[in-house]
Amino acid sequence: MVDVELRELMQPFVLSDYQVQEVYTRFCTEIAKGLRRSTNTQAVTKCYPTYVQDLPTGDEIGKYMALDLGGTNFRVLLVTLKGHHDATVESQIYAVPKDLMVGPGVELFDHIAECLAKFVEKHNMQDAYLPLGFTFSFPCVQVGLKEAMLTRWTKGFSCPGVEGEDVGLMLHEAIQRRGDADIAVVAILNDTTGTLMSCAHRNPDCRVGVIVGTGCNACYVEHVDNVELLETEFKSDHKQVIINVEWGAFGDNGQLDFVRTEHDREVDSKSINCSQQLFEKMTSGMYMGELVRLTLLRALERNTIFKLSTKRAEFAIVLRTNTNIFETKHISEVEDDSFPEFSNTRRIIKQLFGVEKAAVEDCQKLKYICECVSKRAATLVAIGISGLINRINDRKVVVGIDGSVYRYHPHFDAYIREVMHKLVKSDKEFDIMLSEDGSGRGAALVAAVASKIK
Repeated sequence: MVDVELRELMQPFVLSDYQVQEVYTRFCTEIAKGLRRSTNTQAVTKCYPTYVQDLPTGDEIGKYMALDLGGTNFRVLLVTLKGHHDATVESQIYAVPKDLMVGPGVELFDHIAECLAKFVEKHNMQDAYLPLGFTFSFPCVQVGLKEAMLTRWTKGFSCPGVEGEDVGLMLHEAIQRRGDADIAVVAILNDTTGTLMSCAHRNPDCRVGVIVGTGCNACYVEHVDNVELLETEFKSDHKQVIINVEWGAFGDNGQLDFVRTEHDREVDSKSINCSQQLFEKMTSGMYMGELVRLTLLRALERNTIFKLSTKRAEFAIVLRTNTNIFETKHISEVEDDSFPEFSNTRRIIKQLFGVEKAAVEDCQKLKYICECVSKRAATLVAIGISGLINRINDRKVVVGIDGSVYRYHPHFDAYIREVMHKLVKSDKEFDIMLSEDGSGRGAALVAAVASKIK
């Protein structure tokens, strides 16, 4: 049983129906602002047009390459599309050496081009024409399907000579300099677009793509008439375009202050991008474990957990002095536990505090803390998804989701659906599907669709 004291402590994480409805209303208003040219500069959800206007039909045939760069490793894929919604994927991971993460941008792209050439040679494709989709998971302003200007480096990269430049062109020039592979960069996209495309290839009703992993973001299919940022030339032949919402920044102008807790404020104050990406800091794997650590510390200080332990002061020191000691994967493991064994929870408590066999009551309390943090994250994600679904004209909408939090948390999907049933319009039907290899396969599909248009 979880006692009244702990319920009171966790109350700020439990969103009331009023709060859920108010966040939903504010989110929908923000999306509308992001889509309008006159209000886009004030909007925190930038709603960038991706210039991806055709979804896969499932009938695509041919060999396409994909490059997925978003961290210290990157992946190169060869995707063979066979029609009938069928595809095979061969891939290889390459490292980005530390010195190249901070060295001249030209050297980084030369290294990528070298790895692409090795991959092509390994698969005996030197003589083939290979369209390539480039998943580039850094903040960009897209100005065309294959033109994207890097606004700023993140994730430890700081290569001079790239910010403000067209990364598609830089990759193209690096491939041309080598001249040993006929690879054409035909599209640049981010991981949410890849997720949507990958799921649409298997289910034609997919209209929303979501990532809930280290970061959190979404994209969706919008009618071109509602996208003032899209130039007229892209509205004549197509009725739709995928919008990259950039919803991680929702709340950066104070709209979420009424549901943020003292722990959210502390997590934000100690982050490298203080006052930015506030929605992401309440929903993503990079921060959820830290929210549990801070809450657990407060529960210890108030004597609402480990009441009978003689080492309570030592536990508090461990939690106070070790930021990020409670990892987001621990939340999934704890919530996967069952009464009265609590084998995962006991292992984690032993790992953190050296307690041989934690009491059942303490295991229940830790599980409740984890539930409150992850349920709130799922609720916020569900609010965003519901807002996007309700903008889409189709009666049936499938949502493709990827990312470690969604993939590995045992109840995240159920938490999301519970809230969506309250918010999605009653005349709509929705479903959620897990994306398989979203950003890789999706990038190849964007390349295939782009090539078909040409």
